Amino acid sequence: MVERKVIPIAIAVLFFFIASSSFVHASDEADDAIFYESFDGDFDSRWIVSEKEEYNGVWKHSKSEGHDDFGLLVSEPARKYAIVKELDEPVILKDGSVVLRFETRLQNGLECGGAYIKYLQPQESGWKPKGFDNESPYSVMFGPDRCGATNKVHFIFRHKNPKTGKYVEHHLKFPPSVPSDKLSHVYTAILKPDNELRILVDGEEKKKANFLSEEDFEPSLIPSKTIPDPDDNKPEDWDERAKIPDPEAVKPEDWDEDAPMEIIDEEAEKPEGWLDDEPEEIDDPEATKPEDWDDEEDGEWEAPKIENPKCETAPGCGEWKRPTKRNPAYKGKWSAPFIDNPAYKGIWKPQEIPNPEYFELEKPDFEPIAAIGIEIWTMQDGILFDNVLIAKDDKIAESYRETTWKPKFNIEKEKQKAEEEAAAESEGIAGYQKKAFDLLYKIADIPFLSGQKDKIIEIIEKGEKQPNLTIGILASVVVVFVTIFFRLIFGGKKPAKVEAKVEKKTNTERTETSQAGGENEDNKEKEETANAPRRRPKRDN
Repeated sequence: MVERKVIPIAIAVLFFFIASSSFVHASDEADDAIFYESFDGDFDSRWIVSEKEEYNGVWKHSKSEGHDDFGLLVSEPARKYAIVKELDEPVILKDGSVVLRFETRLQNGLECGGAYIKYLQPQESGWKPKGFDNESPYSVMFGPDRCGATNKVHFIFRHKNPKTGKYVEHHLKFPPSVPSDKLSHVYTAILKPDNELRILVDGEEKKKANFLSEEDFEPSLIPSKTIPDPDDNKPEDWDERAKIPDPEAVKPEDWDEDAPMEIIDEEAEKPEGWLDDEPEEIDDPEATKPEDWDDEEDGEWEAPKIENPKCETAPGCGEWKRPTKRNPAYKGKWSAPFIDNPAYKGIWKPQEIPNPEYFELEKPDFEPIAAIGIEIWTMQDGILFDNVLIAKDDKIAESYRETTWKPKFNIEKEKQKAEEEAAAESEGIAGYQKKAFDLLYKIADIPFLSGQKDKIIEIIEKGEKQPNLTIGILASVVVVFVTIFFRLIFGGKKPAKVEAKVEKKTNTERTETSQAGGENEDNKEKEETANAPRRRPKRDN
């Protein structure tokens, strides 16, 4: 018995150590996070809202739609927002890898606005948290932005030119676009010590760049070695014309510059049937002078003109005139032909001189990050920021992505899929209903249903006004159809007897012949009435 108890206990202890090791590993990853903000608690005690007058947008601590997870919410449209969180210690971007990562959810879409984050320089560079605005100096700006033709995930870094001391903004070329849905998305920028930059959206790499490459950033981090001399001027005798008119060319003697481009076609003949005496337009014979027309105030009333109906079948009306044709003698104004310019020197450019702002470096000299700020001007509300992370290793960002973002995204994706399927099903039902009603109208046109046609049409039109009754309408028409069909087969109301007075045998035969002819005419008329196409009411497709 003792041995049997020892085995389960040993297994339990083993599971405990495995779970403990996993927990320690997760804790180690959390310790490696330089900064993490989950917004699970209220942000007022940790984040500082700008007191600048123009930043009047109200930040709210709110749940993400459909989740119990909280975030920082942009609550009003058409407002400027600014909020900042100071870090305990500045983050140095020069040493090792740094991962910048955060989540956003555009719950009401994004037509014009930003959802990016600014990673701010230390306050010694000239800014204060309560005065945080668009002029506050940042080291990196990263995140989605969309308005008009702009649709990109920004990555901009500010770098100080060691020669001039001026800061220059360097923009990532050809950045990835912003997802167009209303789901949660996670944006990650990984800055590597080998000058590599990787941009990830939802964990998928969308862009790879090199900080020192002029092909990846505009303007290039390292300036060009030479620049055009600003003091250099083009010489007055510099000729940039590659071709010039031939100075020795002479206009030919037979060149007539006054000849017209078009002349009257003397060979043209008036078409047969041309109505010379008929005007192209006539007074509208159906027009009448308005009752409130005052000749003294409005002038003499004239009927409006319409096209002469007689001219529609004729080749033309009114006075016939010969058409014009292109003049074969036309040459236009003479000009000398062009020849190569013997004095041509090419397009002038100022000479190149050494660039006084040129410098060389092996890696960017990033400014440290001392605070995280969100400063945006957006026309949409419902933008939710969540799970802001700064870490040393992309594996840490990956761990947070799997635990904080992916479960939410999967739920939202399934909900979106269900809504799309429901919408597609609704469109399919609408198409089915239209086909059903078209079929019902065709059934109503069947000749032997002519006696019930009005009733069937009435039922169909009621069904069109209430499409949800389509099945019931179909059943009703089928019932009518089957009822009449069985009456025709098994007999229904007998036709009334026609009594005729017989005078004589010979007259009887004539009378029967006459009656037979009359009945045939009546039957023919009824059949034509039954087969006549019904004028269907106009229906919206």
